[in-house]
Amino acid sequence: MSQPVTVDVNVLVSAVVGGNDDFLSWPSPPPVRGNLAANVVGILNDAREFGLFLSEHILTNVVRVLAGAPPGGYGWEEQQAETYIRVLAEIAFASGGDVVNPQITISDCPDHEDNRILECAAASGSVLIVSDDHDLLSMSPWRGTPVVTSGDFVKRTDAMRRGRRR
Repeated sequence: MSQPVTVDVNVLVSAVVGGNDDFLSWPSPPPVRGNLAANVVGILNDAREFGLFLSEHILTNVVRVLAGAPPGGYGWEEQQAETYIRVLAEIAFASGGDVVNPQITISDCPDHEDNRILECAAASGSVLIVSDDHDLLSMSPWRGTPVVTSGDFVKRTDAMRRGRRR
């Protein structure tokens, strides 16, 4: 059974703007070098240990950031960004995760957007939150749920998989 994981918008965006221009095929198993955010999505795409949980808010913000004009966005065509979030939703469903609609409001973090990540994690019962955002990382563990960087998630998953092969 897969363990529920919530991934922050910054990781989902970095996965495709940090060197992985073909998000329709993730490496499997992913390497533990290079674009660590892309490796996070690759691990979740493997659908082994973890189920990806997203919310409509997270998906909307991924599109907003990718299709937004620089300097705050990356200037993608809206259609390309929409294709990417469809791929993310497919990964969520295939991994045993889901796209949830949190019915709770959390205001534990001063950053409004970070609270939306926490709401998704709470609604899905996530055992981990993967984020490269300092505000979220400084809250770890948040209500008992560890918040880890992309690099830590990739390294720990790689070590866990290697340990099982022994």
